[in-house]
Amino acid sequence: MADKKIYSASTTAPVNIAIVKYWGKRDTKLNLPTNSSLSVTLSQADLRTHTTAACSSTFTENSLWLNGEAQDVSGARQTACFRELKALRKKLEDANPFLPKLSEYFVHVVSENNFPTAAGLASSAAGFAALVRAIADLYELPESPTELSKIARQGSGSACRSLFGGYVAWEMGQAADGSDSCAVEVAPASHWPEMKAVILVVSAAKKGVSSTAGMQATVNTSALFTYRFRNVVPKTMEAMKAAIKNKDFEQFAAHTMADSNQFHAVCLDTTPPIFYMNGVSRAAIRAVEALNTLEGRAVGAYTFDAGPNAVIYYQEKDEEKVLGFLGALLAPEVAEWAGKYAKVAPEGYDNRPFEALKDGVSRVILTRVGEGPIRTDDTLIGADGLPSKR
Repeated sequence: MADKKIYSASTTAPVNIAIVKYWGKRDTKLNLPTNSSLSVTLSQADLRTHTTAACSSTFTENSLWLNGEAQDVSGARQTACFRELKALRKKLEDANPFLPKLSEYFVHVVSENNFPTAAGLASSAAGFAALVRAIADLYELPESPTELSKIARQGSGSACRSLFGGYVAWEMGQAADGSDSCAVEVAPASHWPEMKAVILVVSAAKKGVSSTAGMQATVNTSALFTYRFRNVVPKTMEAMKAAIKNKDFEQFAAHTMADSNQFHAVCLDTTPPIFYMNGVSRAAIRAVEALNTLEGRAVGAYTFDAGPNAVIYYQEKDEEKVLGFLGALLAPEVAEWAGKYAKVAPEGYDNRPFEALKDGVSRVILTRVGEGPIRTDDTLIGADGLPSKR
């Protein structure tokens, strides 16, 4: 009798925000980067993708739904992930003939984000990490997160880092086939749990220039780009690993802000120039620099990915200073938490350089360093193999 059972597994996966940026590919098909990168994984209590993967002999095609909308799964990135994971499952089935032939079935994937998609909040990183982890659990694969990161990388480069919690490096590797381009844990979240972050959501709109298109334009046209990946990033990677190991926030902040600035300088050096930041973003930079000057030390560290949203890292001990200062600059309805913190800036402090923040920040997300993917029994797929109505 034919096996008509629907097999499924669910997971949640986190967003990661790079503190040493990945930008540029030496192989676009395999998503092999021109430089290594390093990130902080953020708490899934605040930012996550929830994904259920299912397979059955009754399914007639691979399907994907994101936030209730059917998605195209015929693209090279999705196809690569499905192909690689099925191949690993088939190895298990070949070694054990009693296993159900899940590698022969089509797959249904349902995903939900609790944050805006394609707006510079690392949605593709969390999305592909969740997809790979959920299907790996569905197939009961024994591969380590580092091995699975080689597959997630082919879906979205930074997704490989979202297969770990804490502080994560994506080592660029040297092999032409990408076999050594993978993510590794630098330190778990428990090593430096005091790390927190405030995200100033400047725009939830889809980016004007996608990361993929922007990277290739930079590779083809920017003279600064070559200097960055050859001379600067290798030293920054080692310095950042040391700062994390030593829990040295001063060094962490210095390298985080310098790398963000250089990344956006490279984007500006692209032809035509790419502007991911805007006036509100620049006001956020000025605010952090002013706060650090006011305190006489680095209490906040800004970074911007390929979008205008500011991610500001800080230590838990400095929360009142950071949130007290920012709370006075943002609209009251956005900074609802501001009343809990005393204003840091003295009376008469000149806030004019930061005025763009009041009207330009639409949402604030308070979060912290967090864990990697978490398996869950909360399924998004119904008994009919389709997205469940929630």
